[in-house]
Amino acid sequence: MSEQDELRAWLILLRVPGFGGGALRERLAAHDGRIEAVLAHVRKRVSTLDEEARAWLEQPDEARLRADLDWLAEPGHRLLRCDELDFPPLLEAIPQPPAALFVAGDASLLLRPQVAIVGARNATAGGLAHARAFAHELALAGFIITSGMADGVDGAAHEAALDAGQPTVAVVGTGVDRVYPRKHHALARRIAEHGVLVSEFPLGTPARADHFPRRNRILAGLSLGTLVVEAGLRSGSLISARLAGEQGREVFALPGSIHNPLARGCHRLIRDGARLVESASEMIELLAPQALALGAELATRLGEESSSPGRQTGQAHGWRDDPEYRQLLAALGHDPASLDELAERTGQSAAALSSMLLMLELEGVVEGLPGSRYQCLFA
Repeated sequence: MSEQDELRAWLILLRVPGFGGGALRERLAAHDGRIEAVLAHVRKRVSTLDEEARAWLEQPDEARLRADLDWLAEPGHRLLRCDELDFPPLLEAIPQPPAALFVAGDASLLLRPQVAIVGARNATAGGLAHARAFAHELALAGFIITSGMADGVDGAAHEAALDAGQPTVAVVGTGVDRVYPRKHHALARRIAEHGVLVSEFPLGTPARADHFPRRNRILAGLSLGTLVVEAGLRSGSLISARLAGEQGREVFALPGSIHNPLARGCHRLIRDGARLVESASEMIELLAPQALALGAELATRLGEESSSPGRQTGQAHGWRDDPEYRQLLAALGHDPASLDELAERTGQSAAALSSMLLMLELEGVVEGLPGSRYQCLFA
């Protein structure tokens, strides 16, 4: 089965109505990770599915699939699958993890330590200022700021990270080719260029109310901790906080005036056990050891799994003897280079390069720079 045929099989299954990530992961495990076998199995049992799913499996929309493949062929676009080495390990630990993520931007950012910052869409001026200040300081401390690209606190957090010259992750409740809200078109372009846009929803998926709680579980799942800046008692941010707590992640909340209705959600979180924080330094002190542990876990994971069939990365401490690593370091040279430039110079895939670059960053050989560029520290 060619790589293109394999990708097409993934796209068909991801678009089956009602066939979620959990079902796809179960079928993959039952068929030794062979996506073509999963597709054949599901088609044999098409009679057990509803009418819409049967119609899609029996006659997929070829124009839609071609459009998907064309989008994925563009630089910086990718379908990051759960069977790939650089699928975010933190997502494996959450209930109902996604089977795949549509990505626009630098997928390697999803492996770095992240902090989610969420809050009210109609945040006060003070709330927006707090979101920017926390995002700025956390980003400069080395944490990737992750949010949902919504209006208000989300947008302020993304912008503050970018303005600090650091990348940011946006987990969206639509297809990554859609922008919601529409006012964030310019922000979405900045994130795609200097960070990454992520969604489990297929391309073209519009905004729907039930998508955002699903989006929130991924947002919280990617992050070591979630900070709620302002939230009413019925805010969707409280869903993110609850999910983070259920996933065993840290939950932080900013206190506010008792006269501010948008402080009530944060006060409830604090009463329920969230950590009250007044400065980003408190979060950094708590999360820094977890970030180091995540880095060590990734180094071990990449080293152990790189020797598996089809893997394209060197072992954790044996990369110096790996010809592909030597080729990558030679391609880096003296000047910063983007992932696309390195792919062109080496002939290797962006997925393989992302994993290799992460390994080299953990080893202190390569430094990640703003704009999804990389530089060898010993050129």
